[in-house]
Amino acid sequence: MHRFLLHNDEIRDARENVLTPGQIGLLSGWGVFSTLRVYDGVMFAWERHWERMRRDAERMNVPFPADPRWLESNLQKLIAANEAWNSTLRVVVVRNRGGLYEGPAITRDFDVIAFTVPVVRWPASVKLGLIPHGRHAASEFAGTKYISWSENLRRYERAHGQGLDEVILLNERGEVAECTSANVFAVAADGSVWTPPLASGGLAGVTRAVLLEEVQVPGSSIGEKVLLPADLESASELFITSTTRELLPVAHIDGLKISSGSAIGTRLQAAFTERVQAYVGPRRKPVYN
Repeated sequence: MHRFLLHNDEIRDARENVLTPGQIGLLSGWGVFSTLRVYDGVMFAWERHWERMRRDAERMNVPFPADPRWLESNLQKLIAANEAWNSTLRVVVVRNRGGLYEGPAITRDFDVIAFTVPVVRWPASVKLGLIPHGRHAASEFAGTKYISWSENLRRYERAHGQGLDEVILLNERGEVAECTSANVFAVAADGSVWTPPLASGGLAGVTRAVLLEEVQVPGSSIGEKVLLPADLESASELFITSTTRELLPVAHIDGLKISSGSAIGTRLQAAFTERVQAYVGPRRKPVYN
């Protein structure tokens, strides 16, 4: 974590004690968050991140800032304070009030907490595990990005202990849902690219949405359909996506025999990079050049 963090309207030293146990969301995981990539001082796809957080906060009954410009401005102050022009930024909105364990000195309905960290250097390709019943697609909160994240962290930690990079989570119907912190894409023999629909229980990832709605490559289409483990085995190539990873090819899945091609994924990564540059360019300020 970099030196400074954002706490509501203030830039604070990350070593300061600015939170209290009486904030109900901190003890119960009651809040929402998003992770953004900062390119040359610009938060990529900010509008998409804001809207997903707002929607998830409504689903979880988490009080949420009314004005996206207020939060965007404060996040820009954080980026500047840390000189985190190319970084990863996490922003969290924590519910403070409600329930038996609310602290006596709580005056705000929610707290905004944000910090930046260096960009992770990911491997060139990833090795995945496979976990049955890792997502419950029928849950009313399926696909919600809330801060009770310990199940994902434990599975991610265990995967690394087994020499893997991530795990694919299947839902109660045996369909591919997602990874603990990434979406899954499969390239069919005809060059079409497929990712599970949100009804399979996965998160509406921002990189996933950009690929589905804003990126095109000649000779290939991108869409949604139910994927089973057998579809992963029959795919000509597989890749995962997330804000921090962008696109990463899959080289191995425990228990499955997969192809490790990357031709279309490489083209999509190039097209995604162009989309990032088109977004960042007009918003980049001279100080970031």
